[in-house]
Amino acid sequence: MALLLTVLPAASHEIRPTIADVEVGAERVTLRLIVTLESLIAGIDLAEIDNTNTAPEAAIYDRLRTLGPERLEAALRDAWPRIQRGFLIEVEGELVTPDIVSVEIPAVGNLDLPRDSILTVGAELPPGDAGVRVGLAPQFGTFIPRQVGGGEDAYEGFLGVGEMTPELPRAAVLTETAGAVFLRYIGAGVEHIVPLGLDHILFVLGLFFFATQLGPLLWQVTAFTVAHTITLALAATGVVTVPASIVEPLIAATIVFVGIENTLGFGTIKGRTALVFVFGLLHGLGFASVLGDYGIASGRFLYALVGFNIGVEIGQLMVILIAFSLVGWFMSRAWYRKAIAIPVSLIIASIGAYWVVERTIL
Repeated sequence: MALLLTVLPAASHEIRPTIADVEVGAERVTLRLIVTLESLIAGIDLAEIDNTNTAPEAAIYDRLRTLGPERLEAALRDAWPRIQRGFLIEVEGELVTPDIVSVEIPAVGNLDLPRDSILTVGAELPPGDAGVRVGLAPQFGTFIPRQVGGGEDAYEGFLGVGEMTPELPRAAVLTETAGAVFLRYIGAGVEHIVPLGLDHILFVLGLFFFATQLGPLLWQVTAFTVAHTITLALAATGVVTVPASIVEPLIAATIVFVGIENTLGFGTIKGRTALVFVFGLLHGLGFASVLGDYGIASGRFLYALVGFNIGVEIGQLMVILIAFSLVGWFMSRAWYRKAIAIPVSLIIASIGAYWVVERTIL
């Protein structure tokens, strides 16, 4: 448990993808990026951490968060010779060097939340009609590029650490099918559970260790699925808006509750199923905050929403199957509850309690 506590994510300093509108012309490429400049200036390796609090440069990052727009832009320009090497623009295997076109930095706001700035960079392209590949260096984290100028069918990628786009043509716009978008967001949904969604993994494990038979467990998972599908759709479309500062501690509290209920054994299957439905509504709001970070184009939103939700379900089933393969064989044994279910549930509740405090106070 001590090891787990060292890697728990802090919601207020989470790492979010960099989103870019990419415009490829005959002679020049321009990237308009929504990015957290403080992490780039501080030199944080976003591929190695889950939140900025765990970075060696955390103190530098926190100091930069207090700077006004003019001072932060000055710090960006001072660090630009180092930072510009992280923006990868490739033509026929050769990299071209970008320069700053403009910077838009909001005023200092809530220091517990990341500050999204808009950084526009551009680079001159070599003569010819060869296409352009763009990406970010691994230390800059995940990347969501969108080629502009092609309407709703224009290419929009979700790139992992160090990945680059396919060739984006100069004379046309790369397009992709709705099916490709759907499949990509299935993968994103799975990844949000396994391995990134530790809080959702613990909640699902809490459901697993309450059950002594697979039938009731499947009913609870179904209730959870229906509930978070509802709020994921409502929140992702903007119908319902709840701040992460409220949602994240409540999600942690649901983990505490299921762990304690497992330990004390005061719940019933019907009561637990109804409660899981209510808790699923909260978890759906958490899923929606992640989906919103991807900056999905409006014409692709339905495909992305459905694909992401299916991916989440696949991830949850993976967690249950792994747990069952390890200890499910012993569910019917008299010693299972005391020797396995209760100790693990206590660990789950303890981690959830830590998260409640961290996400509320720290």
